[in-house]
Amino acid sequence: MEWKGGGMNLSGSMVALVTPFDGERIDEAALKRLVELHVQSGTSALVPCGTTGESATLSFEEHDRVIELTVQYARGRIPVIAGTGSNNTQEAIRLTQHAKTVGADAALLIAPYYNRPTQRGLVLHFKAIAEAVELPLIIYNIPSRTAVNVEPETFAQLAAIPNIVAVKESSGNLEQMSRILQLTEGRLILLSGDDALTLPALAIGGRGVISVAANIVPKDVAAMVAAFQAGRHDEAIRWHRKLLPLVKSLFLETNPIPVKTAMGLLGMIDPRLRLPLCEMSEANREKLSAALEAYGLLQAPGSPGPPFTNAGAGRLQAKTTASSPQPPAPSRL
Repeated sequence: MEWKGGGMNLSGSMVALVTPFDGERIDEAALKRLVELHVQSGTSALVPCGTTGESATLSFEEHDRVIELTVQYARGRIPVIAGTGSNNTQEAIRLTQHAKTVGADAALLIAPYYNRPTQRGLVLHFKAIAEAVELPLIIYNIPSRTAVNVEPETFAQLAAIPNIVAVKESSGNLEQMSRILQLTEGRLILLSGDDALTLPALAIGGRGVISVAANIVPKDVAAMVAAFQAGRHDEAIRWHRKLLPLVKSLFLETNPIPVKTAMGLLGMIDPRLRLPLCEMSEANREKLSAALEAYGLLQAPGSPGPPFTNAGAGRLQAKTTASSPQPPAPSRL
């Protein structure tokens, strides 16, 4: 992997990895199985301890442990981009330094939340982390959660910092994404932070996605991105159309409630969440189940042969069609 001033070429499908729990503890065995799944599924990178990984309810010790374990289980076969952001600059430096120490390949830094810094404050925050830790950094812009938008002009300033290499853009605003690319003139890589906008983001010059959906259909998300990058745009469009209803079902409630519920239904993990996140409403659970059935991941009630089983101590076993994805048949327009 390459990044400016030392490094990194980011592209493809990167998974916003969930954090599995066993009671009140991290389910380390389940985490290992998930890492192996992604190693075998064409995922480009693992992104632990982000929003989907419930970083907000992990203790410092747990946060450090999840990143350590992810690096350990990956064994250099797949890059690890550690979520190390905070609204406390010194805390973010500590988390990022730890990630570097244990062997993470890069860090994902969310914009400071709640304290609502000015654009100048954002620049100073990210600059301080970049100067303190020599590691490729990806800025995570998600104003719906942070109450502050990192403006394109601010990204233009951040692009001058050698180890700030990319942006995970979750504003949902394609015009803003286009302006970031225009103003940074190739100095920052654009990654979609919204599964529904992955293909549109690629079309304007993005390089990949940090994906929630890749937790359950890693090969399909990877296939869509690969098809686009190989110039097979019709195939990429078919993948996009197939994935879209499933993606919408994964955001029926606050992420990661639906995706962990889906993984529980598929026998991949115990879907336990930590308060203040709580189990999915029954009505939305039914909608999610219907979407999984329509996609072919979950059998309808009463049908034989579930696509995923929790045999023994929860070994993940995927059905053949899920492990060898094929592009959906062209639709007649």
